[in-house]
Amino acid sequence: MSPESEADLPAEAVLPGTLPEALFAELVAFRRDLHMHPELGNQEFRTTAAIKERLEEAGLEPRVLPSGTGLVCDIGADAGTDGYGDERGGPLGEEGGGRAQGILALRADIDALPIPDTKSECPYRSTVPDRAHACGHDVHTTVVLGAGLVLAELHQQGLLPRPVRLVFQPAEEVLPGGAAEAIKAGVLEGVGRIVAVHCDPRVDAGMIGLRQGAITSACDRLEVSLDGPGGHSARPHLTTDLVTAVARVVTDVPALVGRRVDTRAGLAVTWGRVESGHAPNVIPQHAELSGTVRCLDIQAWRHAPDIVVAAIDEVANLHKAKSEINYVRGVPPVVNEPEVTELLREAMVARRGAASVEGTEQSLGGEDFSWYLEHVPGAMARLGVRTPGERTLRDLHQGDFDADESAIRVGVELFTAAALLHAAAR
Repeated sequence: MSPESEADLPAEAVLPGTLPEALFAELVAFRRDLHMHPELGNQEFRTTAAIKERLEEAGLEPRVLPSGTGLVCDIGADAGTDGYGDERGGPLGEEGGGRAQGILALRADIDALPIPDTKSECPYRSTVPDRAHACGHDVHTTVVLGAGLVLAELHQQGLLPRPVRLVFQPAEEVLPGGAAEAIKAGVLEGVGRIVAVHCDPRVDAGMIGLRQGAITSACDRLEVSLDGPGGHSARPHLTTDLVTAVARVVTDVPALVGRRVDTRAGLAVTWGRVESGHAPNVIPQHAELSGTVRCLDIQAWRHAPDIVVAAIDEVANLHKAKSEINYVRGVPPVVNEPEVTELLREAMVARRGAASVEGTEQSLGGEDFSWYLEHVPGAMARLGVRTPGERTLRDLHQGDFDADESAIRVGVELFTAAALLHAAAR
């Protein structure tokens, strides 16, 4: 397809599968229900049941993941595939099979965050104390559900020549992320490409942001304990001056780390918690720190644990403090594969024209969609959720987060068009 020649055509003239108004209204109601009943990672039982029920109403056969939350559902898998293996039923990589002929997977994350919903005048604000869909996962879930329902109807009409898989993944917000467990459960078997969206409150609804290459960053968790004999604050020279040691770790380690890799890798240590001591005249025996390690470059991320641990040990030893370090691997960067990124661009252009796609920068946030990309090519788009004309600066992971619900229509159109273009690219 030539996007330039078809960009100005109405969506229905380019591809079938437009979103009916009645289904759009249903999806808005579904999203609001999820928003009112947020569930944390690996606890998404109500959410899972709601998705499963709606897919079954459409005649589909979703399968709950072994963890008890999250689902996988194939559409059109009877058209030459069992849903596990390539489209011709053979193992991946054999003649007549392989990634190029594999299934397109649409991925959504379904968990919420452990923060309160602070929206004061919102009829669908969270009803669960200290729980909120403040990252837009309710929108992601609704978009993939809506795309699945539209594609199921197209399949029944004989208009979906290649299968599509829906992946509703739990626990994205829990390091190292629920994607790893979903992969172990086989959600990528037979998949050739995988796509996803993430809400972006800096992009207007009706738009998506795309970028080839890294679009997010690696994110790991760091937990450090420092110990020493302690003593009277009048005689720090006779003790391990633990508070000073902690202070030096806090300030010196990020600087050391930043000098031991190429600065373009963006390897950064940021502390979020420091605890030590109980009295002003007592040097404590124990201190704890925790924080995050973020990295823009995937190769530097692979070496980050050795670099960070060595820097902490050096500073701790200098102050005669014993260190115990728990470096928790989180997620690598999401690196958008060029051809799949182009598939999303062509899909959006076909539906809404070339002006609906804008470039976007690499974020320092982490996303466990990256684990899928360690196995198959894929891409994530930034889905605009800001009401056009709004000037209030909003961000993710804030209690007042909300989305312009017209973004649901945009996401469904994007995914259905991507599935149809993928199906045509034999």
